[in-house]
Amino acid sequence: MIHVFPVRVYYEDTDMAGIVYHANYLKFIERARSDWVKEQGLDQNAMREDGIVFVVRRIECDYLHPAKYDDALEVRTSVKAMTGVRLIMAQEVLRGEEVLFRAEVTAVCATLDGHPARLPAGLRKKVH
Repeated sequence: MIHVFPVRVYYEDTDMAGIVYHANYLKFIERARSDWVKEQGLDQNAMREDGIVFVVRRIECDYLHPAKYDDALEVRTSVKAMTGVRLIMAQEVLRGEEVLFRAEVTAVCATLDGHPARLPAGLRKKVH
């Protein structure tokens, strides 16, 4: 299943050359992952109140083509793999069908004091 999240490039997203500043792609894919989590029926506020949060452990990314001011983009997110505590997601930022940015993100669940925790059972059932 591929989750699609629309993004519009605003002036504040660009650098002096008028292209999207490299760190903003990480913001775009973070928003898409947050939306994906919500779509899976998880309430991250409730999770935090229960002492569990998602933490990004690793991101590997490639910048392929620049996005520019006012571009209509979409972030496509899919699950590559999942273990009891780890979720590996593939994410792409596209303009039309052109892939501009690609990332593989490893997220884990952790307690508020930083210890590993199991992914929510509902998520494990839904994704597998």
